[in-house]
Amino acid sequence: MASSSLSDRIAGNPIAIALNTKSKATDHRAIQAIQVLSVSVIRMFWAVVFFSIMNATIKGVEGLPTMEIVFFRCVISILFSVFWLRHVKVSWRGTHTLRLVGRGLAGTTALYFFFLTIQNMPLASAVTIGYTSPIFTALLAVLFLKEKMRPVQWLFFGVSFLGVVALKGFDERVSWLYLGVGLLAAAMSGVAYVLVRSLTGKEHPLVVVFYFQLVGTVVGGAFTVFNFKMPHGWDWLLLLVTGACAHFGQIYLTLALQGEKVGVVSSLNFLGAIFATIFGILFFREHLTLGNVLAMLLVIAGVLLNIWANAKGGTGVRRWVTNLLSK
Repeated sequence: MASSSLSDRIAGNPIAIALNTKSKATDHRAIQAIQVLSVSVIRMFWAVVFFSIMNATIKGVEGLPTMEIVFFRCVISILFSVFWLRHVKVSWRGTHTLRLVGRGLAGTTALYFFFLTIQNMPLASAVTIGYTSPIFTALLAVLFLKEKMRPVQWLFFGVSFLGVVALKGFDERVSWLYLGVGLLAAAMSGVAYVLVRSLTGKEHPLVVVFYFQLVGTVVGGAFTVFNFKMPHGWDWLLLLVTGACAHFGQIYLTLALQGEKVGVVSSLNFLGAIFATIFGILFFREHLTLGNVLAMLLVIAGVLLNIWANAKGGTGVRRWVTNLLSK
């Protein structure tokens, strides 16, 4: 019934008619592809929303060591994970322990380096540099997941990197040191994304999220023991919001990555640059020059063109638009 209803809505839409196939079997496959893509895109959108709020709260926490913030973020999030695992009656142990721990280590490392960039440069710049992660994700997915990459994507990756270099050149607040740290964070995020994708159909999304928080708690706790600084006042609320948003962001991120090609959904992170810009202006009195904006647009353009290329000339994007307009 659900497929029939969706077919009716598609049939009544001019754009959908143009994409209609010649046989019922092909129609059914097209509908399934649209459903998978649109659901994954929506999940990734919510992941970006939660992570954007988390980034802003991290920027608001001042004076605490970076690894201590990682520790609190993971401790709070792991409490949510344990609750939901018990609620759905799923064992936390999993069956692919090595890959789960590897995902946790990669994610924790990326988190630490990313938090460093947030604390040492404008929020929008730090987030934009982080959006080079789809480049590393796509490259690793080709090597280890055997996902195909079109030759033109190399050009689009170059556009994004040109934007990163331009961002450094236009903004003296972005040092070469933290630019490198930001790119390293993006690379480790790429490793984490690929490991999540490799666990599709093998581990429950909550188990994947749980291991990330578990590793982050252990590693962050080990560093925090020797360099602990007591949070004060609003720090506690900001840390609580950070952990909660991190948890729900990870849930939506994991579901999105396990539902569609890594290169497509991870590229939708560019939406966070918009949120970061708004939060930076409203809450941290940051300002953007025309050069900043142009550099950020280069990064985003390269990522968006990567989506187009990864969708085989835009077919996947047109299907997504069709589904949205047919509702």
